[in-house]
Amino acid sequence: MATKPPPRPVPRLYLATPVVDDPSSLAAGLPALLAADDIAAVLVRLAPTDQRTMIARIKALAPAIQNGGAALLIDGPVELVARAGADGAHLYGIEALQDALPSLKPDRIAGVGGLTTRHDSMTAGEAGADYVLFGEPDAHGQRPSIDAISERLQWWAELFEPPCVGFAASIAEAGEFAAAGADFVLVGDFIWADPRGAAAALMEAGQTIRQSHAATSGKAKAEQG
Repeated sequence: MATKPPPRPVPRLYLATPVVDDPSSLAAGLPALLAADDIAAVLVRLAPTDQRTMIARIKALAPAIQNGGAALLIDGPVELVARAGADGAHLYGIEALQDALPSLKPDRIAGVGGLTTRHDSMTAGEAGADYVLFGEPDAHGQRPSIDAISERLQWWAELFEPPCVGFAASIAEAGEFAAAGADFVLVGDFIWADPRGAAAALMEAGQTIRQSHAATSGKAKAEQG
């Protein structure tokens, strides 16, 4: 008799910050945000400046993030990770991942996006990426269609072990990508722009993810039964 696959865990949120210039207000608000829902990690996006200033900004945010139970990842400069006490970095493209792996592994997280083809995605997984991100805008602000992103997430989730992350530009997309098989859903700009406040937007995104996951799991059980 064929064994049934284990139930897929509920996808977790991955929160991208606004571009950080002055970290003080963000640092003050993060504990409440991290308590609002199940947030696995925070991606800190830094305004370009000198390295010493960037390190100081990361260190100003680190206690609120890490004490809140989330991993702190930096969007970009790998050389800052260890010096700022971050948990890892998000890289863009295969070359950046391969360049960063020696300094990040084995102690820190190396995630990667900018994976335009299935071959790139598989190469990233084989190289040792801790997660692959699908659906983020390119340098020109263009994204694949929602159907294409969902298809890529489903393909990856069914065949490969490293986690996959869906880049959601709305609460509806968060639900779509949770249903498609994302292990994590990256949320950012639309959370911070929500007129109700970021905490309310995060809570709704989390609730939508859980509802989509439950509906998908229920359908899968019915089909197996």
